[in-house]
Amino acid sequence: MVGYNPGAQGVAPTPEEAALAGSAAGMVTRALISPFDVLKIRFQLQIESVSSSRPVGKYSGLFQASRCIYSEEGLSAFWKGHTPAQLLSICFGAVQFASFEFLTEVVHKATPYDSQTAGVHFVCGGFAACSATVVCQPLDTLRTRFAAQGEPKQPATCCVYNVPLRGSADILPWPVSNTDGGNLRSLICGSGAGVISKTITYPFDLFKKRLQVGGFEAARVHFGQVSSPSTCFASHICRCRGVISCVFPAQVRRYRGLLDCMMQIAKEEGVRGFFKGLSPSLVKAALSTGFTFFWYEFFLNAMRNLREEQRTSGLAKDQRER
Repeated sequence: MVGYNPGAQGVAPTPEEAALAGSAAGMVTRALISPFDVLKIRFQLQIESVSSSRPVGKYSGLFQASRCIYSEEGLSAFWKGHTPAQLLSICFGAVQFASFEFLTEVVHKATPYDSQTAGVHFVCGGFAACSATVVCQPLDTLRTRFAAQGEPKQPATCCVYNVPLRGSADILPWPVSNTDGGNLRSLICGSGAGVISKTITYPFDLFKKRLQVGGFEAARVHFGQVSSPSTCFASHICRCRGVISCVFPAQVRRYRGLLDCMMQIAKEEGVRGFFKGLSPSLVKAALSTGFTFFWYEFFLNAMRNLREEQRTSGLAKDQRER
């Protein structure tokens, strides 16, 4: 059960146990969903339209981008920036879940509200995620810079980006049962919550990514518009579409702040620009949030079972000594 539950059997998890389980859940989940995170970030940082019917920028679709990254940078490119991303996930999971368990317990003991209601989970989850974001923001920026910086495995191909980010759905811990099958319900409910939350908050995720690469725009120069070889005057050649085509210097934007970023995107890219990379982001959000809750419950139950075994063995030893 995520959050303080006074009716649950056994002793409630300590802050240390919640932090440890959250860290382990974040570490395992990050290793599984990293490719979707890289794809999402590259779409988010592409100014040109993301369209398979009218390809203009470097990336035009989920499968095309996957093939392009693999052919130019190799399989390891899908885990670029994985070290800071893992540190981010471990730190974020520890602070988030420990804060959430603490806040729900405080609400239950200090207020008349039930700690297991959706409203309490929403408020406490929001504060827990804010705390984790403040603590982990430097790691998030590092992960974004690494993910956005592509280095081709062959000299004749185009350069690319790579970036990290916590799914915004992670701010919504979801109430689930701790009976048999509770882990599976955590996975399903967490996935649904992740998709809904990510869709609602996605534009802010995109704004954050654009602002995080401020001062790092030069790394994006080779994500430009694609033309035919006959009209090519550029020095960089892109072979990721299955044909040889030229890549002109990409459009690069500098933003003076959040409002300026929002206004420039709305003016130049339209409303659809706020949702670039949504498809891999939703897949990532479903897997990330679902697996985070699943593994959190798994590791928490493992620690509870270990604690119960130690207690039982201790009682048995005392009885033998008597």
